[in-house]
Parts: sequence; structure tokens; C-alpha cells
Amino acid sequence: MGSVLTLEGIGTEYGVSRSVAREAVRVLESMGLVASRRRVGVTVQPRDGWHLFDPRVIVWRLEGVDRARQLVSLAELRRGIEPEAAALAAERASAEQCRALATAVSDMVMTGRQGDLAAYLSADQLFHHTLLEASGNDMFAALSGLVAEALEGRTHHHLMPSQPNSEAIDLHDEVARAVRHGDAASAERAMRAIIDEAAAAVRSQFGPEAELEAGPA
Repeated sequence: MGSVLTLEGIGTEYGVSRSVAREAVRVLESMGLVASRRRVGVTVQPRDGWHLFDPRVIVWRLEGVDRARQLVSLAELRRGIEPEAAALAAERASAEQCRALATAVSDMVMTGRQGDLAAYLSADQLFHHTLLEASGNDMFAALSGLVAEALEGRTHHHLMPSQPNSEAIDLHDEVARAVRHGDAASAERAMRAIIDEAAAAVRSQFGPEAELEAGPA
């Protein structure tokens, strides 16, 4: 944080042309990671300036040493969003969205039994994407990319068992059924249990590394 770089220095260090270095800086600026000013250079920005909801930032942080804390942070964010989205979906989902949720669960059952984690992930991501859209809340729907990266991070970093947890799949089925039957309370409760299961898996894998620090009193 606070380090100052130059296009020439970036090009020399990484063996790329000035135009490539400039494009890389432009992308990093769009994520709030650096700021570029004439006669100053490229300055690395503090964390409070990063665009933390940008899926690219999430992926980058998941690749770093702070992976466990990032996964728990994502789970806590999801806990504040997806249960409410599930309750709203029970009131607003279309018949087509209900069918899409049921199909995603069916695919999760099949690919889970086969141990095909890549296909399972795709079905899981589709389920959560559909649910957020079915909430009818545009701002919830806009977070589907963030949820997708959280799910992919858990799979990519080997936090999923070789055969997905059947109880977790059953909970997805409970959400889909509750949405179809217009049962907002049951949809919210089952979705909260899904997220709690994922957070518990991260904490059991990483232990103290996954604990978030308390803020100032």
C-alpha cells in the first residue's frame, strides 16, 4: 500500500511493452487497486478504496494468503442477502423461475452422485443466480456474480468433498419447494442453513485463519 510504480518500471520488471503495462494499470484502476496521476506515477491504494464487490477483486483475494478470511467474509455477506432473497422469491418467482430452480436441484443431485464437481458447481451457481433474480430485487440480482465467485472459490480451493454433502443438496431442494409453494419463512430458513453449512466447512478446514477480527469498539 502506498508504493509508487511507473509504466517503465512495470514494463521492465514484467518484460512487457508500455502499451501492455498501460492497459494493465487501466484494469487495476477500474478495480480501485491503484491510482495513476501524471508526474506522480501509479500508486497502490489502501484496501478501503478497493472495489470489493468486483468479481475480479474477489478472485484475486481468493488466490492470496487471506483466502480463508475472504471466504468467511463472503459467507457473512451472503447470510445478509440470500435468505431475504429466498423469502422474496417465494412471493415473486415466476413459474419459469420455479422450474429453473427445480432443474438446478435435479442436476445437483445427479452430478453430486457422480462426483462431477465442475458440473455440480455450474448447477449450484445457476440455482443461486436464479434465486437472486426471482427475488425481483435488481440490487440482489446484481450480486449474482459475487455469489458465483464465492461458490467457485470453495470448489477451486478444494473445500468441497469429493461427493457433495447430501444434506446441503436437500436444503437446496427445500428452498426450491418453499419458493414454489410461496412459503417465505421456510425458504428463508433453508437458505440460511445452506450458507451456515458452507461457512462451517471453511472454518473447519482453516481453523483460526478463518476468524475475522472484531472492529473498533
